[in-house]
Amino acid sequence: MYFIKPTDPYPITPAKAVMLGLLCLIWLGTGLVGHDPWKHDDAYSFGLIYSMLQSGDWLVPTLASEPFMDKPPLFYWTGAAFAKLFFPLLPLHDGARLASGFYMVLTLLFMGLAGRKLYGENRGWAAAVILIGCLGMLVRAHEMITDLTLLAGCAMMLYGFIHSQARVLRAGFWIGTGVGIGFMSKGFIAPILFVLIAACLPAFFKIWRTRHYFNSLVIATPFALPWLTIWPWLLYQHSPQLFADWAWTHNIGNWFSYAKSGPNTESFYYLKNLPWLAWPALPLAIWVVWKSRKRLAQRDDLQLPLVVFGVMMATLSFVPSIEEVFALPMLLPIALLATASLSMLKRGAANALDSFGLMTFALLAILMWWGWAGLLLNNQAKITHWLKDFQPEFEPVLDTTAFTVALIATVLWLVMVWRVGRSMRRAVVNWAAGMTLIWVLAMTLWLPWLDSGKSYRGMVGSLQLSLPQKYRCIAGEHVGESQRAMLHYFGNIITQHDEKHRCDLRLIQGDKLSKPLLDESRWEKIWEGSRKGDKNEHYRLYQRVVR
Repeated sequence: MYFIKPTDPYPITPAKAVMLGLLCLIWLGTGLVGHDPWKHDDAYSFGLIYSMLQSGDWLVPTLASEPFMDKPPLFYWTGAAFAKLFFPLLPLHDGARLASGFYMVLTLLFMGLAGRKLYGENRGWAAAVILIGCLGMLVRAHEMITDLTLLAGCAMMLYGFIHSQARVLRAGFWIGTGVGIGFMSKGFIAPILFVLIAACLPAFFKIWRTRHYFNSLVIATPFALPWLTIWPWLLYQHSPQLFADWAWTHNIGNWFSYAKSGPNTESFYYLKNLPWLAWPALPLAIWVVWKSRKRLAQRDDLQLPLVVFGVMMATLSFVPSIEEVFALPMLLPIALLATASLSMLKRGAANALDSFGLMTFALLAILMWWGWAGLLLNNQAKITHWLKDFQPEFEPVLDTTAFTVALIATVLWLVMVWRVGRSMRRAVVNWAAGMTLIWVLAMTLWLPWLDSGKSYRGMVGSLQLSLPQKYRCIAGEHVGESQRAMLHYFGNIITQHDEKHRCDLRLIQGDKLSKPLLDESRWEKIWEGSRKGDKNEHYRLYQRVVR
């Protein structure tokens, strides 16, 4: 394959490469440790990891001692391994969250390799920096979610396709491994994406109709097969019912049921939300496709990310579950297309994006410092009253370490945006640096305030103190997956689905104003509570009255 690699008038020196690597490292490492699991995905994912550590059963994912067959367990295995490796140096939940960092490192690595292979040696950094600058990546990249494993698998698969017309064995290995990792993280979606991408590339573009390309796809099969077969076979040998529950109820059967009902308004969710999820990469990607529209038949470096994006958009828009986190794989081809635009971006457009980013992040940083100081000094500003009302029981305390880190990050950002030379790449570097600064401030100055309202530790501790010394079991009514996981982790409290009404305790989740439909002559309320400042989730614990 003969990719078009434009000459970069702004080569990357070793010093600049170190600076960009440090930027990615700070962005990635900040926020992985130092706080409790937060609702929703972070909490229930750790609940599965914690159950795995407690039971020693690494074959069947369980949540609060009940099988949870929604996804294969690769991410949970990785999280459990990291938790064991770093315990007691780190709490179990912080150690487990390092698995997210591990898969993000793989994603950024293969994005860099893909950008370098497609667009030249100095473009690997750009692909990684543009990806971390996407708004949709900021919070999700630091959560315990299986989507990060899928993201790493898709990045490997993309990198493999790039080599599919020149280095067949390398292409087959990375395509097959990427498909397998994606399958073991989210199930059948990765193989489906592979089949559609592999079919669409030669269907739309003649350049891909070569023997090397098809040989690469054939070679990918044996590399993917172990990932696709070993765990499902072991699961079937262990329990055909659990296998059917995973393969049919949560996956294939669920898709068929959804297909019968046809598309709905949710099918356009990503079209409506990608403009902010992929900002600022999306407008750059659209620009390069538009400018190259008459030469797409020759621009094989644009054909691959364009086809991958189209396949992902079409496939992910017509699946039963649609959420913004599921859009993460689409950011990979968008970031690659945005990387291609750097050699074509006009100076005026680059300067406009740069100025917008500098003003936006400077204003946000000022507001974050001002709001934090207002809480600490207890001034009478409106923003301080609003923040206190949002977390009414939060008591701010000066953490000198967090303050020092936040101050250093702010100064470094000022130095960086001042020292980065005027070039077409300045806008994307400054944008990523601004995103990193805001994230560092959030995870240092504001972390205690955020953790106070998002953690279940205090609520579960209060509930635990109210439990009677002896009871048969606790029935959970309307208690979500995240909440069940945190009850297990913080209080060793396991709620059950009590269809036969055998439990003598009932924990009911609802809002504060709702009144549970319980026979008060048979049940007595012995505890009531919620997370600090949470008006949507309220919990009541009832005990059966013995007469």
